[in-house]
Amino acid sequence: MKKQPISDLFSRVREKRPLVHHITNYVTVNDCANITICAGGAPVMADAAEEVAEMAAIASALVLNIGTLNRVQIESMILAGTMANDRKIPVILDPVGVGATQYRTKTAQRLLDTLDIAIIKGNAGEIGVLAGAEAEVRGVDSHGLAGNPVTIAQDFAQVAGLTVVVSGATDIITDGKTTNLVENGHPMMGSISGTGCMAASVTGVFAAESKDRVQAATAAFAAFGIAGERAAASARGPFSFKTALFDEMASLKPDDLAREARIRTG
Repeated sequence: MKKQPISDLFSRVREKRPLVHHITNYVTVNDCANITICAGGAPVMADAAEEVAEMAAIASALVLNIGTLNRVQIESMILAGTMANDRKIPVILDPVGVGATQYRTKTAQRLLDTLDIAIIKGNAGEIGVLAGAEAEVRGVDSHGLAGNPVTIAQDFAQVAGLTVVVSGATDIITDGKTTNLVENGHPMMGSISGTGCMAASVTGVFAAESKDRVQAATAAFAAFGIAGERAAASARGPFSFKTALFDEMASLKPDDLAREARIRTG
């Protein structure tokens, strides 16, 4: 894959500073807001049903995360997502913990059925459950997926009509026709809570400035992965890694993305 287009996209992100509306979970809400700023976007974390449609109307992307799910939040997600669809801004869904409980699984499926989701981002277990494959999710962590994850993601993307991102040691990004594999990242990214949620936020920032959803997600995961690699080089443990992750994301340049992204087609 040619890397100049993702570098150019990163330049636009830094220049435009798109507003990314989040309805997300309270465990990682502050981390998601900060990584959005570090990536080049502007976060807003409004989740009250009384204002979410109005907020989505002025945003450039909407990120929905079901990590700490409740009935009121679902109502807000549908209201905001409907407005986002009307305004034709991308909706990114992070189906955290799908497969762990029926409530989560049914809610994620309801959001997929009700809204036009541009990008769905999850781990192998979460995506496997929604794709109808044999998968195991315990809490919010994936514990295995039967079958080829690339093929499962491609088939799901084609059937659902969206871009699918499967996060892992190698991130899979596909719309069923074009598939990119991103090999940036570091094992320490799994040593703290919230990196998956943050990845969805970074994806929202990039998707706000590109109609090519595969390109946007590819650029986001490469950039976030590079920041993780750089942070791990100086970290002494999980807490210093987390601090360094924000610093490295903030200091990352478009040219760095062009040089250091490790992307291959699948």
